[in-house]
Amino acid sequence: MTYFHKLTANDTMMKSLLAFAIPVAILTGCATPMYSQEGLPAPVQVPAGHAVVLESVGRGQITYECRARKDNTSFDWVLVGPEAKLTDRQGKQIGRYYGPPATWESADGSKVTGAQVAVTPAAAGSIPLQLVKTNPATGTGAMQGVTFIQRVTTKGGVAPSSSCAAATSGKKENVSYQADYIFYKAR
Repeated sequence: MTYFHKLTANDTMMKSLLAFAIPVAILTGCATPMYSQEGLPAPVQVPAGHAVVLESVGRGQITYECRARKDNTSFDWVLVGPEAKLTDRQGKQIGRYYGPPATWESADGSKVTGAQVAVTPAAAGSIPLQLVKTNPATGTGAMQGVTFIQRVTTKGGVAPSSSCAAATSGKKENVSYQADYIFYKAR
């Protein structure tokens, strides 16, 4: 019995299709987006005409500082800024997230800043889901052309529950958090 056969027109077409599809699959990471827009609350959905180009997991710390309110009658924990590593699905570091201003920087040196468009509540004890509209990127690379970033699947990161009063004014605390950051570009 032989396992070889004569190539037909369909076999040749299939080889041509695979020759195109395999490099595309490698470049796109063989991944479909983890998040469907239909599964997210409307305020944090990305407008039509944009596609997912990068998915990452951010793990790090959010720094809060105990500060007096503007009316000086009480004190609150105020967000100072984040510091997180951005990794791909396999855990390889691909960048970082820090601020202020909120900055997403790729390992290739390109980076974007952005302004919050919307937030919606997440699970208790977790920072809210967020939609950010980005400013034009600096540098050439992965962040070039990114138009929106979603923060989803958040865990932790809320302000400390410890006392914040005149006696602790100026005290800073770091809180661990994790979130998925989904990057979009216009189609």
